[in-house]
Parts: sequence; structure tokens; C-alpha cells
Amino acid sequence: MAPAQRCPLCRQTFFCGRGHVYSRKHQRQLKEALERLLPQVEAARKAIRAAQVERYVPEHDRCCWCLCCGREVRKHLSHGNLTVLHGGLLEHLASPEHKKATNRFWWENKAEFQMKEKFLISSQDYARFKKSMVKGLDSYEEKEDEVIKEMAAQIREVEHSRQELVQSVLEPQAVPDPEEGSSALGSWKGTNSQVASASQQPSYLDLPPAPELDWMETGQPLTFIGHQDTPGIGNIHSGATPPWMVQDEEYSSGNQQIGPSYEEFLKEKEKQKLKKLPPDRVGANFDHDTSTSVGWLPSFGRVWNNGRRWQSRHQFKTEAATRSKQSHKEKKPNVS
Repeated sequence: MAPAQRCPLCRQTFFCGRGHVYSRKHQRQLKEALERLLPQVEAARKAIRAAQVERYVPEHDRCCWCLCCGREVRKHLSHGNLTVLHGGLLEHLASPEHKKATNRFWWENKAEFQMKEKFLISSQDYARFKKSMVKGLDSYEEKEDEVIKEMAAQIREVEHSRQELVQSVLEPQAVPDPEEGSSALGSWKGTNSQVASASQQPSYLDLPPAPELDWMETGQPLTFIGHQDTPGIGNIHSGATPPWMVQDEEYSSGNQQIGPSYEEFLKEKEKQKLKKLPPDRVGANFDHDTSTSVGWLPSFGRVWNNGRRWQSRHQFKTEAATRSKQSHKEKKPNVS
């Protein structure tokens, strides 16, 4: 009996020796495993002629499983803040260690020989990839320089517009018209002389406050018609109490009750309880405020008697028998 061996593809132990690799199940598992790795290798082969360079992001640290070597391999090649897509996988596929591991894997698992070249990268292809990678880095740097130049132009434009705005606010002076000739020049000089003389004068902040004008003084353009206060009635400007602070006479005594009384509240509460009951119940229309006599209760079936039911039943039977005897005696004719 052959010693026990472990197959990593089928994930089981077999005792048939080397015959297991020729089995249908093993070949099917081998084909499925290679088909899972093949799309990643084909995507890396497309990057040989045109390498793509991008800014580094944490997603570029992904790894893929190399079936031939039995270990994880970095998919992309990163350095600093730049990443070359599929650079790590291409570097691994072109290494001599991967070539030896692929030959051993194909020999041990008896895979198809035509598919072997799809999982290997020659040295010439890897050298071509290096050249394309250099071109990709140069083009990426050019794009970055263009972006930086555009950003710098935008910053300069914003700074220039800001400076123009500040200058227009701080220096609001009229520009002379060249068509006006010497007269406009003389007026512009006169304006400058006025501005210079005004700058030498003291500021208004240093002047004493102006005295209040007397409205009764003669020579004023306004006419004073006197105070229009109504006698006995003041306003908030004359120091009177505001109307919203004055208490009304009808509420000043304090005896006026606000809202319903406690008895009315209880009656309304009782009505709300009765509304929840069915309207067709017995006694819904009964007036509890009317006066009734003592004998208003009905008399039927000993309902209001005290005691047990069998006592009321026997009493009813006894009275019924007595009434029947009396009626029988009354109906019997007298014999003389």
C-alpha cells in the first residue's frame, strides 16, 4: 500500500500514489485554479506596452495568490506616493524563482503544457515593460506640472482681483478724461489741492460736540406747535403706565373666577365617561335627578329577596300551589 499523501488542490489525503494526479477530479480542480489566476496574468500582460502610473492609495496594497509558488505576491508596485499598476505581478512572473516553481508545479500536477507559457514572462517582455514604465512616469510628471501650473495661474488671478478690489476701495479717485483738455486738468489739480488742504485740517473726531438747538429760537425753518398732551391721559413718552400694565376694574377685586367651577368640571368628566358607553344600553335615557318613591322597583320572580335560590324556588312553588287551590275552590259548585 502506498503511503498517504496530501493534495493541496483537492484538499484531501489519497493513498493511490502518483495515480491521483491523473484522476478526473484532480484535473478539474487544477483547471479551475488556473482559470482563476489567468485573468490577473492577462491584465498584467496588457500593461507591458503601456504602463499606467497613478497616485498611491491604500487599495494598491492588494496581493494575489501565486498558484505555482504557493504564496502571496503584491499586485502593484508602489514607491512613495506613486504606484505602477501590475508592476509587482510582472516582476514576480519574470523572476527565475517563479520559473522554477512553475516547472515543478507543471511536473507534479501534470497540467497542460500549452498553458505553461501563459503564466511566464520573458526577460525581453519585462525589459519592454521597464521602458514603458519610464515613459509613464515622465507623462505623469508632465500632467502633474500642468496641474500645478493651472493651480498657480488660478491663485495669481484671484490674488490680482483681490488687490484690484482693495485698491479701488482705498483710492476712490476719478480718472481724468483726455478729451476735456486743459480745463479738466485744472479741475483735477484743484481737486487735489482741496484734498491736500482737507487732509491738513483737524479731524471731526477732535471737535467738541455741537450744542442742542432751541426749537423756539427765531430764524429756524421749523415751527413749534406746542405739546399735544391730553389732560388726564398720559403715554409712555410722558412717563405714564403702559396700557398693558394697567389692571382692569372688573379683575382688580380678585373675586372673579376664571374658568369653570369644580362642580362643573366633575359633571363634564362624568359626561365624557358616559359617552364611551354604548348608547343603546339599558337605562341610558334614565334621569337620575327625578324623585322616585320607595315602591318603584318591579315585583317579579323574587329578584330582590335575600337568601339562596332554592329557598326562592320553594317559596314560589308553595305560593303557586296555594293560588291554584283557592281558584279550584272558587270554581267548585255548592251542593244543597
